[in-house]
Amino acid sequence: MLVSAKEMLNKAKAGHYAVGQFNINNLEWTKSILLAAEETRSPVILGVSEGAGKYMTGYKTVVGMVNGMLEELNISVPVALHLDHGSYEGCYKCIEAGFSSIMFDGSHYPIEENIEKTKELVKVAKGKGMSVEAEVGSIGGCADPKECKSVADLGVTMLAAGIGNIHGKYPENWEGLSFETLDAIQQLTGDMPLVLHGGTGIPDDMIKKAISLGVAKINVNTECQLAFADATRKYIEAGKDLEGKGFDPRKLLAPGAEAIKDMVITKIKLFGSEGKADE
Repeated sequence: MLVSAKEMLNKAKAGHYAVGQFNINNLEWTKSILLAAEETRSPVILGVSEGAGKYMTGYKTVVGMVNGMLEELNISVPVALHLDHGSYEGCYKCIEAGFSSIMFDGSHYPIEENIEKTKELVKVAKGKGMSVEAEVGSIGGCADPKECKSVADLGVTMLAAGIGNIHGKYPENWEGLSFETLDAIQQLTGDMPLVLHGGTGIPDDMIKKAISLGVAKINVNTECQLAFADATRKYIEAGKDLEGKGFDPRKLLAPGAEAIKDMVITKIKLFGSEGKADE
């Protein structure tokens, strides 16, 4: 059964660890992430971008697939199904489809409009027991701590704030995370679980420091994609697809799926959420 991300993130914030959000793109992605979470006894958040939701034919399909897997795989750790970087309209579609959590990315709106739309979505989602993530400040830039407090005060479950993080691979000249900004945001938002987007490629020591400064949710997507692509490439280049029935998609996709599972387990251990589902 899907759950809101609220309880798992409040526990993470209080316990000084983070829960990973791993984006799903298809059945293999979802299965690998759920098995990794179950094996490590970690709570987990399945992220779905609007593009991935469309690719998987729609949000109701995603909900049906995830709910079916929870039952068929006997998943017993807390699992939240979360819209990632959702539009205002997308959030309502996911509320209707049966997601347990949504992110409204209003960071591109003027702060007043971001607040207005976030406030309305919080009211609707909370009535259905769903968790809500809001965003302040653009990815790649740094958020205004005072604006973060204004949004946090709306009753959101978690807050994503720009602290120099970006999506995808980080360039060689990246200056790193702004811990000064993160610290200032935490001081104004108190017990609010903070979210770090763009978790791929951030050095482990920065991840751990971010967690110590209030980050309780870390998003990983690109790193799983890279692991999947690398394992699949090796399988093809080794000619495995030409041996026997190696072209069978179940065999063709298996190395990549296993690579995703291994990556998720590595991140869960880094984030400190291993074994936390049983506490």
